[in-house]
Amino acid sequence: MEIRVMKAEDYDKLYELWMTIKGFGIRSIDDSREGVARFLKRNPTTSMTAWDGDTLIGAILCGHDGRRGCLYHVCVQEAYRKHGIGQKLVGACVDALAAEHINKINLIAFKKNEVGNRFWQGLGWTFREDVNYYEYVTNEDNITTYNP
Repeated sequence: MEIRVMKAEDYDKLYELWMTIKGFGIRSIDDSREGVARFLKRNPTTSMTAWDGDTLIGAILCGHDGRRGCLYHVCVQEAYRKHGIGQKLVGACVDALAAEHINKINLIAFKKNEVGNRFWQGLGWTFREDVNYYEYVTNEDNITTYNP
């Protein structure tokens, strides 16, 4: 297994991985080939992939705004879970953000995502009860669809 920085050329395998993740939400614009390439151009060193030979088995989109880091679409192929791959991916993202002097990282885990919430709690991430999360959509065409 190899962890490496995500490249725009990884998109086909990334999308294929996303489609295998039960309940995974994909946004029509942000998660398109162009949307991911735009994200990686802005954050060239912080998103990570995990590979077993030529097979993409895990990935994290990770970026920052100069102040806070954020993890998106953290996923590991189901057959490869419980082997520390997610933990290694997260560690690589944390290290990449620290190298860019980012001192705090946020993420969203849906309440219904029991597997994800157990994962973050197991890694020692802090569940915040003192904040509310708001969103404002600027492009109604950026539609989220969820895998069955």
